[in-house]
Amino acid sequence: MSNDAATVSKPFRFKQFAIAQDRCAMKVGTDGVLLGAWADVDGAQRILDIGTGTGVIAIQLAQRTTEDVHIDAVEIDAASVEQARENAAACVWKGRIEIHQQSIQDFAKLSRTNYDLIVCNPPFFSGGVLSDNHARNVVRHTVKMPHGDLLMAVQKLLAKTGKFCVVLPRMEGMRFREMSHQYGLHCTRTTEVIPKSDKPVERLLLQFERVDREEVRDQIVIQKSDVRNDWTDEYLALTGEFYLD
Repeated sequence: MSNDAATVSKPFRFKQFAIAQDRCAMKVGTDGVLLGAWADVDGAQRILDIGTGTGVIAIQLAQRTTEDVHIDAVEIDAASVEQARENAAACVWKGRIEIHQQSIQDFAKLSRTNYDLIVCNPPFFSGGVLSDNHARNVVRHTVKMPHGDLLMAVQKLLAKTGKFCVVLPRMEGMRFREMSHQYGLHCTRTTEVIPKSDKPVERLLLQFERVDREEVRDQIVIQKSDVRNDWTDEYLALTGEFYLD
């Protein structure tokens, strides 16, 4: 799912809510929607979305949970915070979502809350050449949120029996898994994301917990063909409660 210049000025419409995204550096994309649909919300009462951007994942999680579940969402970019707050205020779960304009580093230092579920669609380019678009660099590269800082924040904020879920490109995800052990986090669930059946694994959906137990592994194929939005049945089964028919 991608956005071109002609469509980003319009809200992205889901079945039960819409996401305005014209002021956000990163738009609604498959990664975020996947994470919001895939993360295990079972038993979660307090949820944290790190780097919320448009607020789409936080709103997805609100849709998937009961009215007694509270969701905090952290975002450092002022324009994204403003738009995420507007998106949250426009949805039916607005009373359960709170958007915080803060770095995750500062939020972790000040927060006394332990979260049952933490989710993050994090910056994923830890090297390479930066583009001329500063706002995009901040969210695509580990400029403002190095993965070590992210893991340190999760180490402090995650409840003893909590789960931490991320989505990353395959190689970055493998490095992230290795790094996680330094912070007492263990990968307990992995879904390999394949764009099309004849393509290699492109993304990893990763779940971490404090307990070291046997990992559950599976795969999901996104599209049947190169035709736009030609989704597979398994992808629709996961995300179908969100996309318009």
